[in-house]
Amino acid sequence: MYWQSAQKVKEIAWVATQKHCQDLDLQMLDGYIAFSGFTLKKDNRSQWHIARTYLFEFSSTGAERYNGVISMLGRRVQSIQLDPHRIQ
Repeated sequence: MYWQSAQKVKEIAWVATQKHCQDLDLQMLDGYIAFSGFTLKKDNRSQWHIARTYLFEFSSTGAERYNGVISMLGRRVQSIQLDPHRIQ
């Protein structure tokens, strides 16, 4: 049960990351996100959820690699952070 839930959250995070990169005209590299860690955290209604972070790489020019992090709280995207990168 936990494994299926974790896979669904990872899929939601992957889709959100892909869309975020496309919206910013960035290329998500290697086509995957890597699980970085988890903790328990309360949402704004004081309900406990698993907070997960995933790492990914992206490029703005096709020649350089930059790092990004997506944070999830339950099945919701909390934030997507991108390293400073070159803009074409």
